[in-house]
Amino acid sequence: MSGQIPALPESFAPGIDGVFSDRIGFYSLDSNVPGLSKVILNKLNMKDYGEYRAAVEGKPKGGAFRNYKDMFQKMEETFKFCASCNRLPEHLSEGQTLKRCVKCLNVYYCTKECQKKDWPQHKMFCKKLRLVAVDRLVEWLMFTGDLPFTTEKWSLPAAEVKGWDDWLAMQGDLTPRLDAILSSTSMGTLWKNVSRPRPEDADLRESLWRVESEFLSRALSVGMAIRLFGLDPYFKPLTIHLAGASLNETMGARLTDFEELDQMFPGHKGLEVVMVGPEVVDGPIMRPPLTNFGPKTKTFISAYKGLYHQFYEDMVETEKAAKPDLVVGFHPGFHATQGLGEGWLPSLLLLRDFNIPSFFTMFNEMELNFSLQILSELEMHIKGSGPNPFSSQKPEQVQACPNKPPSYCNSHFLYFQGLLEREELEQPDNSRTYWKV
Repeated sequence: MSGQIPALPESFAPGIDGVFSDRIGFYSLDSNVPGLSKVILNKLNMKDYGEYRAAVEGKPKGGAFRNYKDMFQKMEETFKFCASCNRLPEHLSEGQTLKRCVKCLNVYYCTKECQKKDWPQHKMFCKKLRLVAVDRLVEWLMFTGDLPFTTEKWSLPAAEVKGWDDWLAMQGDLTPRLDAILSSTSMGTLWKNVSRPRPEDADLRESLWRVESEFLSRALSVGMAIRLFGLDPYFKPLTIHLAGASLNETMGARLTDFEELDQMFPGHKGLEVVMVGPEVVDGPIMRPPLTNFGPKTKTFISAYKGLYHQFYEDMVETEKAAKPDLVVGFHPGFHATQGLGEGWLPSLLLLRDFNIPSFFTMFNEMELNFSLQILSELEMHIKGSGPNPFSSQKPEQVQACPNKPPSYCNSHFLYFQGLLEREELEQPDNSRTYWKV
């Protein structure tokens, strides 16, 4: 299903306008390392951002990779720039090459002087960046089907599972499941074709768990939101809309991606998850939302390509889709740029004015604070916020600025519902305006 998807800019150039977060991501890359977005497109055999978006939309124009080695090599080359002076390979002198840090095998330097100059900063993140470098390769196993691994039935009610420690205690020993992946054909193919030695099995088990945790974090965060709002999936079927669903949630998405909710609420009356966003990727989940109750005890996933307020007008108000009991947004990013903000504003006002229970996650505390400020200016009734006990355990590197603290998917959350009562609308005189309505 799709609505009126915003058109791509005529120039197809990375920029800060519009609602496509990947376009803004390319702009951010170039702001830190001039020319890096072009390097990435070249490695993907694409001329410009327009071809990239076409490929994401399922209309590839660029050439395919020759083999796995070619794919992994070009992936690695998108990280090749001097972490100190930001020079790309084409800007080096004849005979000069970028050298990789031998400890993290992640960042590069053009000279020993640059590496020495950068060491006071890099040493704070070197160990963590080593994990990042392994995880971004192991993550490929999500697309081969080796991950996610199967989880066990919950032996505790959802109210008693407060975080990852409780969840892991119910799973028992993960080693057999992880070892089966370690010995898989895909794992062998991976390390035979990348330009680095295979890590020790103990390190790979930890990496597999980190990648798995990012996947599970989405369903467990949705489950936490259901509980925070006091919604009861045993009393009636629930409809959850994932507003602003992006490439991260929908590329390679399967109809079983939220099955952990079935473990969390065994025997529930039926759960529907509708992924909505202009970046939704075509695949098995691209099917119409339910108009009647779905199958009991199972989570039904569907998707719609378009902005959330368009979906609500086109589908919900015409009764082609059920009204939501809950709206969830993973890393909405409406604080980041005016373009994303303008795309989100009608949807946020809709959520407020229709009094819809809403739960959003953020990458870090700074993003949380900016988001709280914006929602406060929109007079949202914010019910609570804080660190997410089901945050992803996989560190995320800022590609163009590697020597910065990593972020984690779904690391923080906030939840709100409706309009703040008038007597609560007091703001300090020095409050900063991040968004003008």
